[in-house]
Amino acid sequence: MSHPPSSGLAAVSSALLAMSRHLEVRDVLKTIVASARELLDAEYAALGVPDDHGGFAQFVVSGVSEAQWKAIGPLPRQHGILAAMLRDARTERLADVREDPRFEGWPEAHPDMSDFLGLPIKDGDETIGALFLANKRCSRPESGCAFTQEDEELLSILAQHAAIALTNARLYERSRELTIAEERSRLAHELHDAVSQKLFSLRLTAQAAAALVDRDPDRAKGELQQVAALAAEAADELRAAVVELRPAALDEDGLINTLRTHIQVLDRAHSAKVTFDTCGTKALPAAQEEAVLRVAQEALHNALRHSGADRVDVVLARRGHGAVLSVTDNGSGFEPRTVRRAGRHLGLVSMRDRAGGVGGSLTVHSAPGKGTTIEMEVPGG
Repeated sequence: MSHPPSSGLAAVSSALLAMSRHLEVRDVLKTIVASARELLDAEYAALGVPDDHGGFAQFVVSGVSEAQWKAIGPLPRQHGILAAMLRDARTERLADVREDPRFEGWPEAHPDMSDFLGLPIKDGDETIGALFLANKRCSRPESGCAFTQEDEELLSILAQHAAIALTNARLYERSRELTIAEERSRLAHELHDAVSQKLFSLRLTAQAAAALVDRDPDRAKGELQQVAALAAEAADELRAAVVELRPAALDEDGLINTLRTHIQVLDRAHSAKVTFDTCGTKALPAAQEEAVLRVAQEALHNALRHSGADRVDVVLARRGHGAVLSVTDNGSGFEPRTVRRAGRHLGLVSMRDRAGGVGGSLTVHSAPGKGTTIEMEVPGG
């Protein structure tokens, strides 16, 4: 196997680091596609995650505008060359995909593609995705442009690490889903117990009122008032439980309510005390609210899983036209001078990227044995 020059190694290193920064599966897929397209200087790149029904559960593209993507239509099926890649788990490098006998065409709005490079992403023996690029760019089109053996080797390196990044992201999301599922199950049991007790009392009180109506109307009236009070309490129990069981949605509930709900779940799911306070904040642009939420989730994950803290305090406060988020734990802390070594493990690179991506900043305050504070500031709209 030939080795890329130092500039190529630097590009590969940047691509691999970019993939390791994200924990959400969708973010990982987007980063893999963007990294592959940039690394191999291709006009188009895509990554498909197959489902079990001959289609793709997820399909991410780079180089195609949102309008173009909508015009193309539904996600592709596993047919033609894509099916061969997934079935045979082998690399496909073609000078012109349109001339391959397996080519079955594409929708009318699909961009025109010629040279093609695709390969499977594998986790052991399982094919978990297909990564492919089209239309190699070059400085001298008249001499012909096509993907090379070196391109194939670079993409193979990228695909191996993409498999690791994608598997880790899936494990992270599964772990988070299990935590939420366990909490929802506990809440459902509590709801059943609380409401069952209220309804049992309601039934007994209503029976007593019915027995007293004829011989003691005044007492019956009192029992009926108790029925009304018990019914109101049961309704309150149901309302509170439904609010807690319903997943919070950022676009529907806003940043504060979504954060509060998420932190309440974590407070019940972990032995550490997790608190939330907010002061004078106003709505932020949607991209900033999402970035703040993701940073808060990552910082909370670090504090609860890695720091050994028994208390984590989250504060969202107004600062100028924007806001500042702080997540403070009383855990083991670390030496800030080693933050470069600790950064990858703690997801600090990802958090800084999220903050910087919306015009904000991220600051880390920590010391061994003194806990850690992650502070994110965004400028607002």
